[in-house]
Amino acid sequence: MEEKGKILIIDDNEDVLFALNLLLEPYMEKVKVTTQPARIAHFMTTFKPDVILLDMNFRRDAISGQEGFDCLEQILQIDPQAVVIFMTAYADTDKAVRAIKEGATDFVSKPWEKEKLLATLSSALKLSRSRKEVGKLQAQMLALKTDDELPELIGNSPAMQKVKETIFKLSDTDANILILGENGTGKDLVARMLKHFSPRQEAAFVTIDLGSIPEQLFESELFGYEKGAFTDARKAKPGRMEIASGGTLFLDEIGNLSLPMQAKLLTAIEKHRILRLGAVEPIEIDVRLICATNANLHQRVADGSFRQDLLYRINTIELRIPPLRERGEDILLLAEHFLTGYNRKYHKEVKGLTREAKNKLLKYNWPGNVRELQHTIERAVILSDNTLLRPADFPFPTAGNEHRESNDEELNLEKLERKAVEKAMRSSGGNMTRAAELLGITRFALYRKIEKLGL
Repeated sequence: MEEKGKILIIDDNEDVLFALNLLLEPYMEKVKVTTQPARIAHFMTTFKPDVILLDMNFRRDAISGQEGFDCLEQILQIDPQAVVIFMTAYADTDKAVRAIKEGATDFVSKPWEKEKLLATLSSALKLSRSRKEVGKLQAQMLALKTDDELPELIGNSPAMQKVKETIFKLSDTDANILILGENGTGKDLVARMLKHFSPRQEAAFVTIDLGSIPEQLFESELFGYEKGAFTDARKAKPGRMEIASGGTLFLDEIGNLSLPMQAKLLTAIEKHRILRLGAVEPIEIDVRLICATNANLHQRVADGSFRQDLLYRINTIELRIPPLRERGEDILLLAEHFLTGYNRKYHKEVKGLTREAKNKLLKYNWPGNVRELQHTIERAVILSDNTLLRPADFPFPTAGNEHRESNDEELNLEKLERKAVEKAMRSSGGNMTRAAELLGITRFALYRKIEKLGL
């Protein structure tokens, strides 16, 4: 018997349980036995057997097999993928057919033939492994479907050429990478390019925005959970790290993690395994980490809000993405790219930009970076009735046009943050989603700032 796994044996006869335990112990990873059908739920959630050997007849009804079918129904409610083998001394064709129809995998008779029983269990273990692998592959295929196109990194400026060169240099490595850059610079795009030009390009690419996940949901999202782990856990669900195993996990806004969440992430990275909520057995994982943040993590380490050991784990290579204001003529390349896309989307025929409009774009400071430029072009295409976009199509706020100038009158960070949030809320008319976009942060991060500032 080549396969090894965990088996749960349920039978009302203690002699049968003793004999099966003695027979199967050398061939199995673990064996658990019970005479009590009432303990099925306990063993299913704590032991998590690969195969269940279930007696069909218990004392209450010695020949009908109904108790066995009741137990089968309970097992499949807990785990629809469970592999169950019926056994009984009263075997007949009708019961065997019914057992298979109702979800059993196979049927063996008492007294058993050793070689036949071992062969049946070996096949059952292979089926169990296959079902688990299929579930994992389905989740990974879903992750692949969302990332099946090669991303395009537009820009010929020296700063962007350096970024592209670094990406190609890293194409043969599996090193963890930390992407640094302001909001809206395209860190997620760079992460996808790193995945496409890597040894794991054919594997899953799973993203998770850590800035939008409440702390109480962190473990269930990242590590997954078993059925019944909490009130709404109606079925087991793999976490993002498990789905990404064999591929790449992109952790965006990692600078927003609280210290307790940092500790849990570090443990998973160091041990290469995770534990689903409600589980007792850890799951081995193999992921390549790409993280991104707009925060200065080295400063966070210095002030005690970010773990130094976690930083060392995620920043084998640091890749800085330049802000749009440092990319010169890339602004116009990106503008033309977005113009083409929005012409197609909104069925417009805007041919380009006037020279004056181009100059206005080049002089603007772009605090929201590429994301702001994209929204600016979209708005202009929608509202323009001309064949060329003009300066009037780009009504930038006056404060935003103070190109590369600093405000020395007020340098208190909390006051500046308060003013920025208040202004965004006014400009958006109280719309939280729009205000978050103006600030270049997630809605969840905005809620936290409002609470922190007492607004």
